[in-house]
Amino acid sequence: MTDDPQPSEGYKTLHIDQDGPVLTARLHTGRTDAVLDVAAIDDLLKLLDSLTERTDVKVLVLSSTAEDFCLGADRTEFAAAREADPTGAALRRIVDKGYRLCQALETTDTITIARLSGRVTGAGLALVSYFDLRVGADTSRYRMPEGVLGLPPAWGGATGRLITEVGLSRIRELMLTCREFDAATAHRIDLLHETVPEADLDRAVSAWTRSLSRRSHESMIATKRMLTGYARADRTVDLGPLDANLLTAHLA
Repeated sequence: MTDDPQPSEGYKTLHIDQDGPVLTARLHTGRTDAVLDVAAIDDLLKLLDSLTERTDVKVLVLSSTAEDFCLGADRTEFAAAREADPTGAALRRIVDKGYRLCQALETTDTITIARLSGRVTGAGLALVSYFDLRVGADTSRYRMPEGVLGLPPAWGGATGRLITEVGLSRIRELMLTCREFDAATAHRIDLLHETVPEADLDRAVSAWTRSLSRRSHESMIATKRMLTGYARADRTVDLGPLDANLLTAHLA
């Protein structure tokens, strides 16, 4: 999506529409970049928190108004936080927010769908891994570039999630080589559930939302909680809470 509507009331980076039980949030609204900065993280946390007590929303779809879905965390924000607070506490708090966001995505009772186009990089890819369903344009590209940037892959606690979703062997190769991969590869390794021509993205999302909208809300909540429980059981060790400490210490 390249058109640029205004942010919805109460948000800085999100434009939100509701069609029955389906809520669509468009990230990077009013922005010229596609980074996941504090403003975007705060907006997503606020949105997910607002869904906790709502019974009228079954499905949340996240897309982007920018050419790229997400180009990762805002490293200029990291540098500014490190300069303003040499102890690293300010930077740690920023990265901790990423972890809280990913946990909120994993545990929300709302079924989440990521609609992906352009590039999906770094923290953006980490974020996407926590969505229940993921569809990408056949022209979309994916990368975990932290090694090239001299950084540990420490954002959102996503390493464990990615290993569960994709597999340790494949994630090891992609993290160590930092190579970019295409939508067909992302689909083959189960990072994407579907890949379609970009013009058909809305149609693919609608096929899911129509089906999910007809389902019993309570049965979907129970199913998602069961799946989340089994996925977390696979992660016998969760080092996600240490991501902020690792990244802060490394940048120091």
